[in-house]
Amino acid sequence: MTQDEIVEAITASAGDSPDAGRLHLLQYLCQIQQQLSYIPGPAITLLADRLQMPEAEIRGVIGFYSFLHEQARGDYDILLSDSITDHMLGSRELLQQLCNNLGVATGVPRADGRVTVDTTSCTGICDQGPAMLVNGQVVSRLTADRIEQICKLIEAGTGVSQWPAEFFQVDDNIRRRDLLLADETTAASPDGSALRALLASDSDALLDVIEQSGLRGRGGAGYDAAMKWRLCKQATADSRYVVCNADEGEPGTFKDRVLLNSYADSVFEGMTLCAGIIGAQRGYLYLRGEYRYLLEPLEAVLQQRRENGLLGQRILGKDGFDFDIDIHLGAGAYICGEESSLIESLEGKRGIPRRRPPFPVTRGYLDKPTVVNNLETFMAAAKIAALGADWFCRAGTPQSTGTKLLSISGDCEWPGVYEYPFGVTIRQILEDCGATNTQAVQIAGAAGTTLPVADAGRCIAFEDVATAGSFMIFNNERQLLDMVQNFAHFFAHESCGFCTPCRVGGSLLKDLVDKLANGHATQYDVSEMQQIGSLMQRTSHCGLGKTAPNPVLDLLHRFPQLVADQLAHSGYEPAFDLDAALQEARDITGRDDAGAHIENSI
Repeated sequence: MTQDEIVEAITASAGDSPDAGRLHLLQYLCQIQQQLSYIPGPAITLLADRLQMPEAEIRGVIGFYSFLHEQARGDYDILLSDSITDHMLGSRELLQQLCNNLGVATGVPRADGRVTVDTTSCTGICDQGPAMLVNGQVVSRLTADRIEQICKLIEAGTGVSQWPAEFFQVDDNIRRRDLLLADETTAASPDGSALRALLASDSDALLDVIEQSGLRGRGGAGYDAAMKWRLCKQATADSRYVVCNADEGEPGTFKDRVLLNSYADSVFEGMTLCAGIIGAQRGYLYLRGEYRYLLEPLEAVLQQRRENGLLGQRILGKDGFDFDIDIHLGAGAYICGEESSLIESLEGKRGIPRRRPPFPVTRGYLDKPTVVNNLETFMAAAKIAALGADWFCRAGTPQSTGTKLLSISGDCEWPGVYEYPFGVTIRQILEDCGATNTQAVQIAGAAGTTLPVADAGRCIAFEDVATAGSFMIFNNERQLLDMVQNFAHFFAHESCGFCTPCRVGGSLLKDLVDKLANGHATQYDVSEMQQIGSLMQRTSHCGLGKTAPNPVLDLLHRFPQLVADQLAHSGYEPAFDLDAALQEARDITGRDDAGAHIENSI
């Protein structure tokens, strides 16, 4: 097919409605790139004409998402994970080996167009790393030998579909089960038990049950789930929406991958339950771009639910109970984990966070009342509907009922997914996963909290240490500054760019952390980091910008001796070498005399 034919085929679903087509813009772009490996200029022109929108707007969307490109990539497009846990497993050395063997520089297609090698923030395979994506397919457990094999396959032109199956093996690695995961044979709800409970009662009564359970959102903020659903139900509108946030972009978090792989039925059950309670007829699962390989299996689960009468028209034979789910694929933007950014992306736009209020429960997708929860929350709601509030409250604490899924990685013997009742101590978790000689833990991902092992008596709970699920472990042989440096670069790269505190502050923090790591920082720089971090927390536009300085501030406040040992001296050392910056001018002019240097010209 030609480029024109591909664009026409992809956009055919829009019919004669440009407005409808615009809502699908991101999906169209993902599909075009999937087929062409990039989005060429003529395709952009045709798409702009088809959707009756400016080319500049389309290019703006392409430029916002890391996985979309206007320039051709290699036939083998490789993205090696740049997460700190993969660094700990040797990913930087493997990246260098890969580039050397293939004769390619990072980010630049090889001259013959065969291969491109680059990095990506995190692949969601932290428990089975180092990992990379090859044409969207995940390759786990990288070693020097596996890199050698991959390079030979690429040079031989062997299609990715013909590579050894063990390259692509991704295990659930569930190490501890409790209320939600239970026995894997009964954890899902393909029989529609939650929906039958809804039909046997009424929406208000079942909402009361969820309220009595004390269920709070598992995405990190811990907002009362029943309250969110009730506010959406009570909002005046002619339509409502249910959105599942599966954009698991926080470094070190991979529990959603497991739920999508083995518990999707239960997640979709929870979404459908929510729809029945609030009166929604359409739902969306926003799937992280790194999990594209799960798209077909998830579509198969949805189709099976339709065939079983658990999705679509007249669910379980109930007149007026109509609800269906579409899967919306992300394209590599950490910010889309923030609910208003996610909604913007769902509408085919750049994922810029909205100003709040209004909140999505009153004005969300298409300005209609919208419930946005993550997978774990929907799954818990379905189980509560089927088994009752008392069943859920038997675990956890009075302020934090139920259980929490943790993605555990780093310096431990048994990385993977652990389900614990809220109230479990950090010390217990470290013992269970085989962590020894621990120096610190990073809880809730890059935007979370760094705690020294002295705080191991603290508990995982909303009233103590809250978390969306990431739990990264660092032993005494690790340099914590490496972690902070990795996170600082991550946030500088992933800033949406909308607000100055995050856009500029994140870049300044990155440079100052680099200066500290290189042994050139002074006490003045420490004060600068504190001031910039505090400013970002107070004035950033969205919650992600407010939490971006957390790893730097935790380093300064909780590990002061480490920082002090890294300082060059107590005075001032400039971050910018003006004389070195003039070297290009000296080369151009052919001058290198004493007068051409700053120190001699004053």
